[in-house]
Amino acid sequence: MLLGRFPALAGATLQVEAGEAVLLQGPNGAGKSTLLRLCAGLLRPERGDAFVLGRDLHKDRRSVRNRIGYVGHQSMLYDDLTVEENVRFWGRAAGVERAQQDAAAARMQIEGRLFDVPVGRLSAGQRRRTAIAVAAARRPELWLLDEPHAGLDQSGRDIVDALITDAAAAGGAVLVASHELDRVEPVVHRRVTIAGGTATETPLDVTTAGPDASSAVENARPADITTGGLDASSAVENTDVV
Repeated sequence: MLLGRFPALAGATLQVEAGEAVLLQGPNGAGKSTLLRLCAGLLRPERGDAFVLGRDLHKDRRSVRNRIGYVGHQSMLYDDLTVEENVRFWGRAAGVERAQQDAAAARMQIEGRLFDVPVGRLSAGQRRRTAIAVAAARRPELWLLDEPHAGLDQSGRDIVDALITDAAAAGGAVLVASHELDRVEPVVHRRVTIAGGTATETPLDVTTAGPDASSAVENARPADITTGGLDASSAVENTDVV
């Protein structure tokens, strides 16, 4: 993956199975956000193979988007629409039933009085809650979360932890990019370090790992994701992007 003339990801190989939550760690500018945006179909790889959920990102990025839940640094919400209007708009765009939209809004505690507030008037934490609700309403096969705890109060952070745990338990695949290692490690199964354009497995302390971390890979089924030079047979698999 190139940013300008410089490779943001070069030879990064990563595999994530369905039912597994994986932490992406690394310094600023290492390529964590780029990898998530690539998996979300928001970026096109310059060279190499790139498959997500069985789809070739060189040819078909659009069909992947309705099957993932992506929360990035930018919320992608419309400031001039209310919270409810944003939830409804993005829900309709993804073909999500109203009941699922309402359930996601209730879980993120943005229903009620906040529903009528324009997003442009929300605090950073309220905006983050709304963005996560939009993603959660899709009940995605793949969750791509970039610093999901940012801006949230303790209640919101606890909700995000539970979402990660529940998503993996339900058979989803979860990739979480975060600098808050102490916060995220207890709810993930594995940790991968992104540095120098590559991905390296980093041992996770079993005392802080998520539930059943030691058997997560053994019991996982393929979720079918690959980006850039990967074998597309698992949620995020062999990410060898240039």
